[in-house]
Amino acid sequence: MPASTDEYRSSIFIFTVSLEPFMPVTFDPDHLRASLRPLVDAQPLSAEARVYQRFYGLDLPSRKVVSRLGRFEVDGFEVVAQVWWPPVPVATMFLFHGFYDHMGLYRHVVDWALEQGFVVIACDLPGHGLSSGTRASIDDFAVYQHVVHGLFEQARALHVPQPWHLFGQSTGGAVVVDHLLSHGADSPAQGKVLLLSPLVRPRAWGWSQLSYYLLRPFVKGIARRFSENTHDPEFKPFLEADPLQPRQLPTAWVGALVQWIKRIEAAPRSARRVVIVQGEEDMTVDWQHNLQVLRSKFEQPEVLMLPRGRHHLANEIAPIRDEYFRYLTDHLK
Repeated sequence: MPASTDEYRSSIFIFTVSLEPFMPVTFDPDHLRASLRPLVDAQPLSAEARVYQRFYGLDLPSRKVVSRLGRFEVDGFEVVAQVWWPPVPVATMFLFHGFYDHMGLYRHVVDWALEQGFVVIACDLPGHGLSSGTRASIDDFAVYQHVVHGLFEQARALHVPQPWHLFGQSTGGAVVVDHLLSHGADSPAQGKVLLLSPLVRPRAWGWSQLSYYLLRPFVKGIARRFSENTHDPEFKPFLEADPLQPRQLPTAWVGALVQWIKRIEAAPRSARRVVIVQGEEDMTVDWQHNLQVLRSKFEQPEVLMLPRGRHHLANEIAPIRDEYFRYLTDHLK
């Protein structure tokens, strides 16, 4: 079940910024989420929502876009979603973020997708970002699939254009892979599938499993360590100061991952095609194993290897982003 408001508030802090001189506005994730109506209601962005977008660069002032922030319910969670429309949309891209992440960290991906003429629709997974739930925790990865279908329902109600493309980084890639292996032929998203650093197994998975089984009876989580997962020297300090970053690795999430990996590695092959971008300096996922699994599950995956790419490719330095965005753009044609 989702965490209570008190549990949620204890894991973040209220962020205050000034939109105009002498006009402080408070960005409180609980309050912002509670103030939102369903995504389909075309609710105007409040001052607090504009603070949120501006802080994470999601207002994209250089682009003429219409954006919307709203929520929908899945399995008792209040899931916060966001959508951006370019002036002349030609398709739609569904964006799924990684573990510990949230929509606010994907401005570069959103900007690139808008440049392609895509409507972009995204949400914070339960326990992440503005969505409700115990921070970074989940009891079963099946909940993430319920969120995918919930987001598809929102997209249908918004009448966003086809084709529908899927984009996922890390755990977001795992969410997309799970959807394709279960619903690939009948998925409403029959466009391109783009994966950055997709998760199947994390790095040092054997040791992680042993630690999980040893610690599970005694602790509900361990303190998170922030790592240098891009070459951008400003990204780690930003994460450490980000009010929406979880501060613990919950053992419940690891337990759910254990069961998900078993199911995915035993899943039948899909006829869908995927495009994968993987950094060779990635120290978060076991990318050698993961690529082997994904090549066995999908029809002739297209893979771009980045010798200097680390794990969080969505926030890598500009030269690395430019290289893989060119690659992805070519594969959209």
